[in-house]
Amino acid sequence: MRLDLEEMENFPTNKIDGFRERIERLIPSLYTHRCSEGVEGGFFHRVETGTWMGHVIEHIALEIQTLAGMDTGFGRTRETKTPGIYNVVFDYIEENAGIYAAEEAVKIGQSLIDGTDYDINACVHRLKEIRERVRLGPSTGSIVEEAVSRRIPWIRLGTNSLVQLGYGVNQQRFQATITGKTSSIAVDIACNKELTKRMLHDAAIPVPIGDLIVDEEGLNSVIRKINYPVVIKPLDGNHGKGSSINVNDWEAAKIGLEHAQKYSRKVIVEKYITGYDFRVLVINNKMVAAARRVPAHVVGDGEHNLQQLIEKENKDPRRGYGHENVLTEIEVDKDTTELLEKLHYTLETVPHKGEIVYLKSTANLSTGGTSIDVTDMVHPENITMAERISKIIGLDVCGIDIMAENLTQPLKESGGAIIEVNAAPGFRMHLAPSEGLPRNVAAPVVDMLYPQGKPFTIPIIAVTGTNGKTTTTRLISHIVKSNGYRVGFTTSDGIYIQNTMLTKGDTTGPLSAEFILKDPTVEFAVLETARGGILRSGLGFSQCDIGVLTNIKEDHLGLNDIHNLKDLTKVKRVVLDSVKKNGWSVMNADDEYSMRIVNDLHCNVAIFSMDENNKHIKKFAKEGKVTCVYEEGFVTIKKGDWKIRIGKAKDFPITMEGKAKFMIENVLAASLASYLQGFGIEDISNSLRTFLPSAQLTPGRLNVFKFKNFKVLIDFAHNPSGYEAIEDYLKNVESTKKIGIISGVGDRRDNDIRECGKIAGRMFDHIIIRNEKHLRGRTEEEINGLIIEGMQNSGRDVSYETIPKEIDALKHAMGMAEEGTFITALSDVISNAIDLVQEYQARELLEDDKIQ
Repeated sequence: MRLDLEEMENFPTNKIDGFRERIERLIPSLYTHRCSEGVEGGFFHRVETGTWMGHVIEHIALEIQTLAGMDTGFGRTRETKTPGIYNVVFDYIEENAGIYAAEEAVKIGQSLIDGTDYDINACVHRLKEIRERVRLGPSTGSIVEEAVSRRIPWIRLGTNSLVQLGYGVNQQRFQATITGKTSSIAVDIACNKELTKRMLHDAAIPVPIGDLIVDEEGLNSVIRKINYPVVIKPLDGNHGKGSSINVNDWEAAKIGLEHAQKYSRKVIVEKYITGYDFRVLVINNKMVAAARRVPAHVVGDGEHNLQQLIEKENKDPRRGYGHENVLTEIEVDKDTTELLEKLHYTLETVPHKGEIVYLKSTANLSTGGTSIDVTDMVHPENITMAERISKIIGLDVCGIDIMAENLTQPLKESGGAIIEVNAAPGFRMHLAPSEGLPRNVAAPVVDMLYPQGKPFTIPIIAVTGTNGKTTTTRLISHIVKSNGYRVGFTTSDGIYIQNTMLTKGDTTGPLSAEFILKDPTVEFAVLETARGGILRSGLGFSQCDIGVLTNIKEDHLGLNDIHNLKDLTKVKRVVLDSVKKNGWSVMNADDEYSMRIVNDLHCNVAIFSMDENNKHIKKFAKEGKVTCVYEEGFVTIKKGDWKIRIGKAKDFPITMEGKAKFMIENVLAASLASYLQGFGIEDISNSLRTFLPSAQLTPGRLNVFKFKNFKVLIDFAHNPSGYEAIEDYLKNVESTKKIGIISGVGDRRDNDIRECGKIAGRMFDHIIIRNEKHLRGRTEEEINGLIIEGMQNSGRDVSYETIPKEIDALKHAMGMAEEGTFITALSDVISNAIDLVQEYQARELLEDDKIQ
């Protein structure tokens, strides 16, 4: 969070009377925070000696999450270059809970300053509620954790438990313990208890006798056939909902029927099998775990009543709210009161010493039940039977409920029976049993989804830098597509799969990257990654195979605490730090700030340069490393002193016959990245020859439109470095007059706007100053004044005029164009400018046709 301390910037904690005592009294567990002191109590010592409220709020935000069962530890608070404004960074497990913790930490801090009361318990409980509402369940969470341990990336799809593992064509989806491989027919069978029972019976698997009924007449008929005790449960129920067990008389049977029909009109009545409740888990047709489930209960001590015993049991540190701990707190509900009524008990009843009082009719952990691992005790015949059941029903993840005295004997000997077969069985009882060995049952699920050797991701090339990102991204994508891959790529003008634009706009942030990685048709991702998205939300992917850094130049400085090129370098290198250890960072050897970090990366590094004799290129050559250079007119890959020429730069249309040097730089970056990804030299060369720049394929990137008497260039250049690249290109353009249409960008520094004006003054004979669409807090007069000031320092006496609207400026420029004029429009609204120029082209063609 970004925190403005306002007047509290002048009041560290040692200047606030009683602050130390109040914070220690409100949140004593902060004593465990070691802080920079490195010992317990270190944070309180910092408070005592004086620290600022940003630091205090960071620790409070961490601790209230920990108190709510979300153990977090990392935090940093740093002052920005604006006094009193701090960036506070801290861990969260659930984003919504993290945001709430941030907001409440500020409120808590204010109450501590003011000396007012604050209900910390209510805050912690609210955090628990938020956590339970949004968190992944224990089963889903365990599969995600197992995937993460194998470096398999994951994306949560929506707000429920639907999760994507892997990227693109190699993704797998699951929800709870239903996977993309789970048969919908198998789920339907498992949800139909009567059909399940019939299929198992026909396969000689023991099941309780009974029948399906819809009314009291049917209920009476079945009970007369099978006798008491019986179990009554809804046909389509789950998690024990609507079930009544061990029913021994007609009145209880009628109540059980009424209860079951709240969930399903059709109701199963079957013989109650005595014994223990076991759950056997089968994954991919192999038994992986078995547990004995015990319903929520208390044991009498002859002194305390049931209410007191329940409260005592809930104080067990293993019990928690929802799914936060191994066990769930026991709640008194209708099921509890009905069971107690059958015993003629109330919550005030004091059970005998050693008496077990069951509080739930089912053994589900979510209602307070416990589990005992018995995996190693299951008889081989029962294992075979369980694996047969999973195949008979057709479930890839299958939970089998068995009632029996034990599982150490075959069921036919113990008299046990299969009670239910469950799709989407819960894992918690196996992951963290109350007794016995925990079983990593998530591992076989991930093994099933990703067998040995099956890829889980797709190749990812991320492109960052100041200038040239979009063109480099498009070049790499074209090379990839030309070599048979279905490529998804993001750019500053839209999201594309192959060459179809799916979303228009600046799509260089993490959500756009995720769009590509979630698409199940994409085989290869090339992601333009801009600084804005990194600063706001990160990358949108965990790791990439290749990171390309085109250059680091003055742009957007003074925004979001990025004040100089050193700051900007830290942002851009985030992409390079995400490269896999055996992947590659591709960097510009001609760029000073890029080369400052070249020896500080934890992956392979390859560099490119417009100068074969660049000192960094020479050093890499001496070390036998891979580089890409522009030499004697050729784009060349070098390995040490060994050269492989990809082709002449002038033969690649994007370079404008070799005249656009900055485009050659983009070709170098794209060629080197493609070569390192494994594409052949000839394939790269052929792809570059077929990449035809146009307003459709590369909008705003050196788009030249030819008219009978003049030409118009539209480009997105918007910073000094971009202007210099255009200046370099225009030196090779012959024309009688060069007209420039330019504007200043409101969120740039004064010096950057002046510098753009100065460069414009050098390269144009006449300048039309227009207004930027977004002034970003400045006035038109202020921006235009800075441009004019720069133009006057260009060393040339350049004529200029001001036309506020870009479209009007373009129309005016084309209207005043003489034979041989070259108009350059450095535009921020590319599509509007292109549309207008193409409209004029069409009109000129139409007039020519009429003359003919």
